[in-house]
Amino acid sequence: MIDEIHVRDIALIRRAALAPSPRLTVLTGETGAGKTALISACKLLMGARADSAVVREGAERAQVDGRLFAPGEADDLVISRRVGADGRSRASINGAMASVSELAATVGPLIELCGQHEYQALLKTAEHGRILDAWADETAEAAGAYRAALEAAEAAEAHLREVRAQASASSNQLDEARFTLQQIESANPQGGEYEEVRDWLARAEHAETLARNSHGAAAALSGDEGALDALNAAIGLIDEAARADESLAPYAQSLREASFVIEDVARDMAAYCDGIDFDGASLAEAQERMGQLTGLMRSFGPTMEEVFARWDEAAALVAAVDDADGLIEEAQRARDAAEAVLAERAATYDGARRGAAPRFAEAVNAVLARLEMGGAELLCTVGELPREQWSRSGPDVVAFEFRASKSMQPRPLTRIASGGEISRVMLAVKVVLGERDGTETLIFDEVDAGVGGNAANALAAVLAELAASHQVIVITHLAQVAVLADAHYTVTKTAGDEPRTELAPVEGDARIAEIARLLSGSTTETSLAHAREMLDRARD
Repeated sequence: MIDEIHVRDIALIRRAALAPSPRLTVLTGETGAGKTALISACKLLMGARADSAVVREGAERAQVDGRLFAPGEADDLVISRRVGADGRSRASINGAMASVSELAATVGPLIELCGQHEYQALLKTAEHGRILDAWADETAEAAGAYRAALEAAEAAEAHLREVRAQASASSNQLDEARFTLQQIESANPQGGEYEEVRDWLARAEHAETLARNSHGAAAALSGDEGALDALNAAIGLIDEAARADESLAPYAQSLREASFVIEDVARDMAAYCDGIDFDGASLAEAQERMGQLTGLMRSFGPTMEEVFARWDEAAALVAAVDDADGLIEEAQRARDAAEAVLAERAATYDGARRGAAPRFAEAVNAVLARLEMGGAELLCTVGELPREQWSRSGPDVVAFEFRASKSMQPRPLTRIASGGEISRVMLAVKVVLGERDGTETLIFDEVDAGVGGNAANALAAVLAELAASHQVIVITHLAQVAVLADAHYTVTKTAGDEPRTELAPVEGDARIAEIARLLSGSTTETSLAHAREMLDRARD
């Protein structure tokens, strides 16, 4: 959702700020006033390609700053995009430099431009399945099961390819694997063995030092005239003094506690010294084993983990060649079983889509009928795809087609000439999706092209209904739409040698005057009275 947008030096705009309502916001103004410059600003925030043509003549650069709120995110997003007169672009997200692709990935899903072909999800067939699935409850579970089965089938196919590749290994590869296997298996290293032998040798090679120092430490602590004797003497002296001054008693207790620790250490050092028994034969055996293990690491390492990995790889390759037929047959059975599960789940998913498609089209067409589009219809078809074309999008292709009347042949939406028709179809789809739609902010341009009379009232009502579940921004020429807005901005162009486009919110009498201008092109007493009446009815 857009909280605010600040625009500087784009087209004829020097400075402009837009703070749209969370519900319905309208922008009105004379044709040619520069309303499309605001669309260009939104495109830049959404990650559109930079074009120096958007920079106001005489300015060094164009800049758009926006603050948005993403669904489920506690913090807002602060986006900035600058385009220099030389065409070079800079972007940032929350103060950090960002690429245009990062901008598109972050902001693009939050805003949809309806009426501008390059941003129309309806014109991308790949999006039609996603739209249908978002609307139909029954497809959600089927879609998840299908995608899990597709991943399993792809993994089984990859494993089969790997087994076949191993089975067809060259003689040089096989010889190398057999040599690796023979060398490692002859040593037969065990997990953790290298660390165990290394630590044992470190102790054995320093046995004399370890014995001398542990024995000396034990004697210094508990031998004659050792630390314990001195400590006990001190305790006796303090106890005697404490009979005259009780404040000395805690010191004697502290020394007694220290003596317990010293006794434990002395006992442990004596036991450690007694346990040192590294005979020459054991030392030689350990040194020989260490030589074997380090030799393996030099040849197949440099770590024991890599030695074990090479062991596994070599064993797998040799086994694949020695038992190629069996392994291939097993992998084929696993692949066929995964494909069978996939086929079953694909059929369920396809069936759910085929059942939902006509109901979705019917719901959209009900809204189109409210918009008085003269019998126009959206058709939702589901076509079968060959197995090699199945993807995460589905085992079939969902396509939206349109016909302006029942007597006409349905055609892909991409071949509809009228931007107004496309915008109104998008409007109907978004109303049907409601809160299930993943896009929070919708910006409509050309949605009221060629609309008047009762159709204008119907269009206004549908836009207001959509604004209950989305943030809707509409560039409009219809007073019927403008009176329903929660926020109303006018776009005007100044006269003179250096014309400028200015954007300003209107309220009170200024809004009444703008509604009157939309109604009759001027502000007569009659049009002003009509504007007041329409605004009063909209507030009721």
